[in-house]
Amino acid sequence: MSPASLGEAPVVIFDSGIGGLPYLSAARSLMGGESYVYLADRAGFPYGEKTREEVRALVLDLVARLVGFCAPKALVIACNTASQAALDAVRRANPGLPIIGTVPAVKPAAESSRSGIIGVMATAGAVEDPYLDTLVARHARGLKVIREGAQDLVSFVERRSTLAGKEERRAAVEPCVRRLVDGGADVIVLACTHFLHLRDDIAEVAGPGVVVVDSREGVVRRLRQVLLERGLLREGGTPRDGGPSGPGRGLFLLSGEEPFEPEYALLAESFGLRGPSSLPPAMPQAQPVTLWKA
Repeated sequence: MSPASLGEAPVVIFDSGIGGLPYLSAARSLMGGESYVYLADRAGFPYGEKTREEVRALVLDLVARLVGFCAPKALVIACNTASQAALDAVRRANPGLPIIGTVPAVKPAAESSRSGIIGVMATAGAVEDPYLDTLVARHARGLKVIREGAQDLVSFVERRSTLAGKEERRAAVEPCVRRLVDGGADVIVLACTHFLHLRDDIAEVAGPGVVVVDSREGVVRRLRQVLLERGLLREGGTPRDGGPSGPGRGLFLLSGEEPFEPEYALLAESFGLRGPSSLPPAMPQAQPVTLWKA
């Protein structure tokens, strides 16, 4: 693939479900000239209840299908559980493709805590994953870290939050947030991307003395840096199509069979995406993208 055609290729943002959509919005705000494809693994959701091996197999398969479908110039795994379980394996399988993972924002949380107590909200799997232990040991040594496995909240976001009113959303987040605040946490880390859809509700329940942090800013800054370093960044502020060609809206893909639940159409419209459409099956001749290097 030539440098010019590779520069025209889309950026793919992938999550177990709708959790990565706020990352798409953040990327668009910073890099409005890029093309975007968003994939929600509707068929594989939820990841937090699966083993590391199961998540890794799902992610490797989906990334191979995405590479065959749209030959992206970069991939963002906007899912903490998937990043923890599969990031290294996906990079090995696609050595020429820049892949940015999502890491719980433990470091900025530790740096901003006044009480010395931080709370981490994550999926059931991620909250017990050794990767989180490593982050805590590296960035929050000497601090108390309260872990909240909020798996039910992940499902609420995916299945219900689009239609839920304010009181229902508040009731959904209150038990988890209250346990963290009552434990003394003055910073809450949203270590599951799904929780960003409820960020305002979480902050409201936590109260003005508690800071809520996530990794959006760091992830999209890293994406821009990688594209810039490789000469692949599209300058300009007009959002481009997320499909293989042409101007317009980004493309919203779902795994699994149609018909899709109507909530996904509402989300597509809300986030300015075409679709939802089905992710095509694996293409036998699909090969990892080989990036041009200056």
